[in-house]
Amino acid sequence: MAEETATGFGAMAPDGEQPGPETGPLRRCIATSQVLAKPEMIRFVVAPDGTLTPDLEEKLPGRGLWLSATADAFAEALKKRAFSRAARRNIEVPANLAARLTALLEMRIGQTLSLARRAGQAISGFEKVHEALKGGGLGLLVEASDAGGDARKLRALARAVAPHLRIVSPLTGEALGKVFGRDRTVHIGLTSGRLASRIAQDAMRHAGILAASPVEAHKYGLEGASHPAPGINDQPSEIDD
Repeated sequence: MAEETATGFGAMAPDGEQPGPETGPLRRCIATSQVLAKPEMIRFVVAPDGTLTPDLEEKLPGRGLWLSATADAFAEALKKRAFSRAARRNIEVPANLAARLTALLEMRIGQTLSLARRAGQAISGFEKVHEALKGGGLGLLVEASDAGGDARKLRALARAVAPHLRIVSPLTGEALGKVFGRDRTVHIGLTSGRLASRIAQDAMRHAGILAASPVEAHKYGLEGASHPAPGINDQPSEIDD
């Protein structure tokens, strides 16, 4: 199960940046009309052929359709045809879009972890992470989603010495192991910085999309997800240029 010890990624907006309907850090969800910080949402664009495309980098051209990164918002968007309504045109929503989106997020998290490792900003292994925790040198703790009891000791230490440290578990031990050229890795520690923040943000989005009941998971194409995870607590200015 994934765990987040910190919420409210809106605080990560640059200092002095003012919220606004199009240019600021806030967007309105096309499904719930809730106004949230962009890191708590997922941007979609419509491809020239009318197909809905996730834009995790938030750089693709076209008008953005913003959706809260929660299973409830995702289900509501599909139920209400919110993408077509917000775009004012018929949108082709790919089958199993939610499962494809979680797979994209997992790939992106793995790539960012690889960047952090090559930059010397990530360490792996119980002993190394344990020592870094005691020294107060970590900004993010990544645990394998299938770690089980292996993670309890480090998690307890993290809560004792760094109660505000973010803890996420978006990937399996096998997937984390590939980053470090091993069969399996359970514990990864990252120093504070842009890469750690990106992983924390994507892990929160990933957890939110996966937080569906078994019925919803089957209905909305999440049954193929690698593991369950808890969600994020959940006029149109939802479109940007």
